[in-house]
Amino acid sequence: MGFHIVLTGMVLSAIPIGEYDKRVTILTKERGKITAFVRGARRSNNQMLAAANPFAFGQFEVYQGKSTYTVARAEISNYFRELAEDFDMVCYGYYFLEVAEYFSQENADEKERLRLLYQTLRALESRKFSFELIRGIYELRNMAINGEYPNIYSCVKCGKEEDIDFFSMRLRGCLCKDCAKKEGGNPMDGATRYAMQYVISTPIERLYTFQLSPQVMDEFLRLITSYRKHDWAHTFKSEEFLKIG
Repeated sequence: MGFHIVLTGMVLSAIPIGEYDKRVTILTKERGKITAFVRGARRSNNQMLAAANPFAFGQFEVYQGKSTYTVARAEISNYFRELAEDFDMVCYGYYFLEVAEYFSQENADEKERLRLLYQTLRALESRKFSFELIRGIYELRNMAINGEYPNIYSCVKCGKEEDIDFFSMRLRGCLCKDCAKKEGGNPMDGATRYAMQYVISTPIERLYTFQLSPQVMDEFLRLITSYRKHDWAHTFKSEEFLKIG
């Protein structure tokens, strides 16, 4: 027999099913990524009309059957409606949802990814930060959650932790001066390295609390974008609108 459970999460995507229903993907704190049906969600007078849309965050009471979930009701605490007021902002928002949906897994511990997504959308909605900076931070922290981030704490060849002022995309991390002479690599600003270390290690609630100079941000974004292209084979639909480098 099935049973009802309450999950905290955010709707990542929704597609129409039949004449009046929807199938939604929700990133949850308790069950990771789940797919659920929302009956009647496309009817204009249905109480689930808004709750079955992307960005809706809150508590979802779901009925768990043998192989499917059905959303019975929802208490939404944040719809992120202000994102829709700006075309670029909503495009970035959908990109962040796409990344979360692609990397999250069912029945996995996705609490950190959910917190990251929520805080990222809040930062986007605040308009206090460059959208590009938010993207770079979000991508790098996702790499850290996936366990595939570049080594920017020590030389990838000799292990030295000081004077690691070069970066090798081929070796996936920093190099000291001596190793860079042998292995190649490009000079890296110390402020860029510190910013990357901060993004990887700081608590998510403090993630969006800094700005970068134009020069450092250019290098920060260039390194993260290059690393992302190297490691993420998947192409996201929203990239077409963002024109990510």
